[in-house]
Amino acid sequence: MVNFFRSIYEDAKNILEKDPACRNLFEAILLYPGFHAILFHRIAHFFYVRHLYFIARLISQISRHITGIEIHPGAQIGRRLFIDHGMGIVIGETTTIGNNCTIYHNATLGGTGKDLNKRHPDLGNNVMVGSGAKILGPIKIGNNVKIGANSVVLKDVSDNSTVVGIPRRNKIDFKNLLQLHHFFSIILLTLI
Repeated sequence: MVNFFRSIYEDAKNILEKDPACRNLFEAILLYPGFHAILFHRIAHFFYVRHLYFIARLISQISRHITGIEIHPGAQIGRRLFIDHGMGIVIGETTTIGNNCTIYHNATLGGTGKDLNKRHPDLGNNVMVGSGAKILGPIKIGNNVKIGANSVVLKDVSDNSTVVGIPRRNKIDFKNLLQLHHFFSIILLTLI
């Protein structure tokens, strides 16, 4: 029970730290639907892992009607998830979300309808999912990944990447490109 309250406190404090519009912890607890959705989810997940599926689903549906955020009670959510605005977010049953992630409104962590057991994505730590992004299927999103608004991601994404577009494309990392250019310049100079 102490861990439950500690994680809830961390979730509220995380909102205060990440959202410049949030003025105090009291405001985060009372006025943020993302906080309420996570609170309901942690309770529903408690019942889900004890095979009390009806109670778990009932709690998740009540949460959905109150917050506009649908999180299946089977989803595994790490510490300090920040759901900003939240309306329209869907998180599927077999989704796993790491620590310190941020999800913006209207994002979907869902399935494609083709898979049977593991149907939803796994997000690593420090992942940011932009507004309207769709991450579909049993894919792995690495640590420190940024997924652009309205992107559609259907394949695995490696650590420290930024992906954008429909379907997603890896964004060019100009720092690595400059290092590569420097490397080829040295080789070219040695050949001359």
